[in-house]
Formats: sequence, C-alpha cells, structure tokens
Amino acid sequence: MKVVLVNGSPRKEGCTYTGLCIIKDQLAKNEVDAEIYQVGNKPVAGCIACLSCRKTGKCVFNDDAVNIVAEEFRKADGIILGSAVHFASATGAATSFFDRLFYSIGLESIKLKFGASIVSCRRGGASATFDQLNKYFTIAQMPIVSSCYWNQIHGYTPEDVYKDEEGVRTLRILANNMAYLIKCKKAANIAEPEVPPRVMTNFIR
Repeated sequence: MKVVLVNGSPRKEGCTYTGLCIIKDQLAKNEVDAEIYQVGNKPVAGCIACLSCRKTGKCVFNDDAVNIVAEEFRKADGIILGSAVHFASATGAATSFFDRLFYSIGLESIKLKFGASIVSCRRGGASATFDQLNKYFTIAQMPIVSSCYWNQIHGYTPEDVYKDEEGVRTLRILANNMAYLIKCKKAANIAEPEVPPRVMTNFIR
C-alpha cells in the first residue's frame, strides 16, 4: 500500500512539507508507505494544450517531476496534494504542476484511487485553496478522504506548524482515514462500476 505526497510549496522544507511529513509518519504507523515529491522552487511550465500526452501518455515537458509523479501515482493507492497559500489560492507552480499531472496522466488510470489535499498558510486563504485542490479529484472520479476539519495548518515557520495542535491532529486523522479506506478497498475486492460512454455537450450552437 502506498500514497504519493506532493509538496506544491516553493519552500522545500517549509510549512507544507512539515505537514506532509506529519501525514507520512502517521501513514507509516498504519503500515502504508508514502513518498514526498517536491514541485520545486524553479519555474514550472503550465499546460499548453498541445495534446501530445494523448498520443504518448506523458507530458511533453520533461524538465520537472510531473511524469515521474504520474508514473508513481498510477501505481499508488492514493495521493495527497499539498500547497502553501498565495493570494488565497494554490501557488502558481503547484497549479501548473497539478494541471499537467491530471491532464496528462489519463484519468482512467487513477479512477477510484483516494485523494486528499492539505494547505498551509500564515493566516487566511486556506479554505479557498482547499476547495481549489479538491476539484482535481472530483473530475477524476476519485473519492476524497476527509478529516475532522478542513485540512489546513497555520504558521510562518516549520516550528510554528507543531504549535497548531488542532491542525496537527487534523492531519493525523486524515492519514488514519486514508489508510483505513485503502485497506477497506483492498479487503472488499469488489469490481469497479461500469462507466457510461463519454458525452460532450457544448452550449454554443
């Protein structure tokens, strides 16, 4: 059992990373492996709608970790997206990275895997960012794993994160719930539901 964790903050070992580490440690206690991938503090290209991925199964840009994460995501049981809050939304690099990841991966390959997101902020904008990240899962037929509150942590430094005791508890419960649902799915071993043929409805005639 494995969960992919993605740090969408430009700070490699900042508050978002600290939150993901809390989750990783809690998953380990539940005998679920996890690995953290860093989006990085270098520029990340946005999707240019070239549709190359429809032919190759990979994003045309290969100078970041999108294709690496995609391959691990296909093999994993779930994914957790993490981002700092910039102007009440996910960071620009995270948004570009996640857009390309979910568009190029082929949604059939991740259907019914479990997804969750966490956000870190100094003060405000967390719930708007949380809503933004969860939309990646709802378009991919991925069940969203919840906790006892919205998955947000507050702080200006990594040390501050541990002072947000409610936030830390929320992340640990999230990890427990993720592990529980993965185990339930594997134990049930039920065939996936059939999906009706795709229909594209355009509203301009």
